Amino acid sequence: METIDPKFEEMKREMKQKAGKAGRFVKHTGSLAVLVVLALVLGTGSFYDIEEQEQAVVTTFGVAKTVAEPGLHFKIPVIQKVKKVNTTIQGFAMGYDPENNVSVEDDSLMITSDYNFVNVDFFVEYKVADPVKAVYASQDPVLILRNISQACIRTVIGGYEVDSVLTTGKNEIQAKIKDMIIARLEQHDIGLQIVNVTIQDSEPPTAEVMEAFKAVETAKQGKETAINNANKYRNEKLPQAQARIDQIMQEAESTKVQRVNEANAEVAKFNAMYAEYAKNPEVTKKRMFYEAMEDILPGMKVIIDGTGQTSTILPLDSFTGVGGASQPSDSQAGQN
Repeated sequence: METIDPKFEEMKREMKQKAGKAGRFVKHTGSLAVLVVLALVLGTGSFYDIEEQEQAVVTTFGVAKTVAEPGLHFKIPVIQKVKKVNTTIQGFAMGYDPENNVSVEDDSLMITSDYNFVNVDFFVEYKVADPVKAVYASQDPVLILRNISQACIRTVIGGYEVDSVLTTGKNEIQAKIKDMIIARLEQHDIGLQIVNVTIQDSEPPTAEVMEAFKAVETAKQGKETAINNANKYRNEKLPQAQARIDQIMQEAESTKVQRVNEANAEVAKFNAMYAEYAKNPEVTKKRMFYEAMEDILPGMKVIIDGTGQTSTILPLDSFTGVGGASQPSDSQAGQN
């Protein structure tokens, strides 16, 4: 039987004692480290910060409320949960990729009411109106807004002719799309508010069609130019024509007054003559006859054909031969 060295046993006991002390130290040190880490976690998780353009949705046992005041705020760790919401105006493109400005035909290609295809690019701007609903009313409110916007855009574009979409109807189309999106958002109530809908670009889908539309647009501009020139010519000529009309009307009115006055004078003369005639008809007849002959005979050549009981007065040239009177024939000379 081997004999155990007493010194070895003593060293063994000392080693066990030291190992036990080291183990207790490590155990206490680990517990302290865990406490320190736990304290740090709880301390950092008890506060949250809100920026100027943010709002926070704080949920306590499933009940959510909005915190809008910027700055540092306290929350109960584990029990309260905080989700921050950006309240600035945000937006997304439809029909094109904003990073490289390349058209996305799956979103931009649409059909109009006159059965033409057109590429239309939009930019939709929105903001969070109700942070609680924006966080909890749906899983992805922006995706819902995007789908609503796409449906409204296609509906409105489908009600217009291609010329309106490409040229004159853009403002009206944007307004109708915005109103329709607002109505749909009220039905879904996802906490978002539409700010603006803008047509970025609208054009035919192919180069050939684009050239045709450009030709049409050029023709329209030529039409407008011709109309403007015609209106200018009309505006220049109308005053002249109106002035001429006024002059003719004034002359006609003057002539009318003159003729009426002359007629009235003739009527007065006739009435005066008739009054004299009524007093002594025979004398008046002879006087009128003689006055008429005085006016007629000095300018006439008179030949009296006395073959029978009657006399014929022919209105020929005067006896003086003025005017180149012709010589009478042999038969007429014999009768004279």
